[in-house]
Amino acid sequence: MSPAKPASPAIVRQQQVLRDSLPFHDTQDFDDVSRGLLCRRTPSAVTAADGRVVWDNDTYDFLQGEAPDTVNPSLWRQSRLVATQGLFEVVEGIYQVRGFDLSNVTFIEGETGVIVLDPLISTETAAAALALYREHRGERPVTGVIYTHSHVDHFGGVKGVTTQEDVDAGRVPVLAPEGFTEHAVSENVYAGTAMGRRSGYMYGAALARGPQGQVGAGLGQTTSTGTVTLIAPTVDITTTGEEKTVDGVRMVFQMAPDTEAPSEMLVWFPDHRALCAAEDATHNLHNLLTLRGAVVRDPHAWARYLTESIELFGDDLEVVFASHHWPTWGNERIHEYLGIQRDLYAYLHDQTLRLLNQGLTGIEIAEVLTLPPALENAWSTRGYYGSVSHNVKAIYQRYMGWYDGNPSSLWRHTPVEAGKRYVALGGGADAVVAKARVAFDEGDYRWVAEILNHVVFAQPDHAGARELLADAYEQLGYGAENGTWRNVYLSGVTELRDGPFGTPIVTVSPDMVAQLSPEMLFDALAVQVDGPRAWDEKLSIDIALTDVDTRYRLRLANGVLTYSSAPQKGAADLTLTGTKRALPVLASGNVTPDTLAQAGIELSGDPSVLGRLAAVLDPGDRDFAIVTP
Repeated sequence: MSPAKPASPAIVRQQQVLRDSLPFHDTQDFDDVSRGLLCRRTPSAVTAADGRVVWDNDTYDFLQGEAPDTVNPSLWRQSRLVATQGLFEVVEGIYQVRGFDLSNVTFIEGETGVIVLDPLISTETAAAALALYREHRGERPVTGVIYTHSHVDHFGGVKGVTTQEDVDAGRVPVLAPEGFTEHAVSENVYAGTAMGRRSGYMYGAALARGPQGQVGAGLGQTTSTGTVTLIAPTVDITTTGEEKTVDGVRMVFQMAPDTEAPSEMLVWFPDHRALCAAEDATHNLHNLLTLRGAVVRDPHAWARYLTESIELFGDDLEVVFASHHWPTWGNERIHEYLGIQRDLYAYLHDQTLRLLNQGLTGIEIAEVLTLPPALENAWSTRGYYGSVSHNVKAIYQRYMGWYDGNPSSLWRHTPVEAGKRYVALGGGADAVVAKARVAFDEGDYRWVAEILNHVVFAQPDHAGARELLADAYEQLGYGAENGTWRNVYLSGVTELRDGPFGTPIVTVSPDMVAQLSPEMLFDALAVQVDGPRAWDEKLSIDIALTDVDTRYRLRLANGVLTYSSAPQKGAADLTLTGTKRALPVLASGNVTPDTLAQAGIELSGDPSVLGRLAAVLDPGDRDFAIVTP
């Protein structure tokens, strides 16, 4: 690993301005983050069955005292808070384990056992959290599971707290918002390879921890790297106001689709006067378009749902907690907190629309839009995870798309071709690097990054360009208040100096694939077809599912894999007969007559069709370059 460099004078000055201007005298969050602490896990490292460390919160022990010049002091403050780990009492009967993964896991005690809400990313971290809870609250059995929404850090560890057998037997109901499984699976499978690769940059899981490396991601410290699982919900929540009782625990649900996740809900526990805000109210500005990639979220609806939360539960609220960060206690403080969060998303939405209707583009709006002082000076609205800059661009994209209306943007060159032309325009690579060096010395790192990006894409082996671009990214990372921006910049430094580092966490697990419906599985295969290579291929496969009495015809022609469950004329080239449960073997990447037979699928017809189909599939690359061609 190449050595990191110190903060430049320009960044040192920036950090001092922030120390002088932000309300560091407000220490309420430090009181709240430690309130109710019962115990910590010592040491904190969590290992997999093979001995591999999948989580170690002790690597953040350096987060003490004042921020060094290599870390934005506001982000340093947030990271100190988020790195606080242990078992906490939220109110009597509700407990959280925090600092065991990117997210929190919550335990709600019932009459005979405990309900687990949002069981982290990995089975290993979820099991460790449950063990810590039981160590201090007794060997209570798990009597229910709740997923608040369809992101992997809220369900991936489920088999660390319960089993498929207990769920199938009806002993452990699994509650989730309507549409959960479709969104959870499709997000991690359809574009899962690219999202996973970009997540490695966003969360900095492969970066060294320390003042010159990874210090957190704002929403949580980073992602665990253990085993991702999924148990499908057994109870779908569909309507705001819907009530359920599990193990004597009363719950009232508020639907909030298309906010932080396409499928999301908040949970009110009336007997505890406690609201789980899922991920719609956290102690930072959230993402409207996450840097790993996703569908753009709806800030207008987000604000509206927070207003609804206040209207539905506000009079009785005594604590609001979420699947990240720490709770807020007291009715008056909660009203202020939820109101500020609501106003934050509404302001960004409304002002972006106002300015785009005046002709400004997303990039321009991001440079001129500022938050009002009441929002700017509230710690809970700071851009540690989402940022005003990239959220504004996301809102613009949601309404206007990628095209900014300028004809020059309509048909741009690729980065490599544009890079060659910019380098020629600048008088050659050496001349551009020399100009970039001047800009670097002046502290204009954004400009250095822009022009040297062209050089690196035009001449990726130009050592001077790579070195100076890495230096510029490093300083931009040091200055970033947003945890994910810092991680992205410093991951770019790593790629330039040391080469690609792969994808630290793979969410396309066997459990995830097993939850694909037949249609989703066929869609997942279709997006892997190398179109040009398949132009001249033509084949058909019938898939007969015996346990659901359904038959599909898959057809590959014109470089496209399509399917239909309608009756078809004539016989297919090949017929596969088996159960729906056996079908995911088609996504294994090793589809042969032998592997199908082992899965219990019978073949009739021409078995060579399997090889012809496999020959045109092009699975994703988990190590593709990002900051180089």
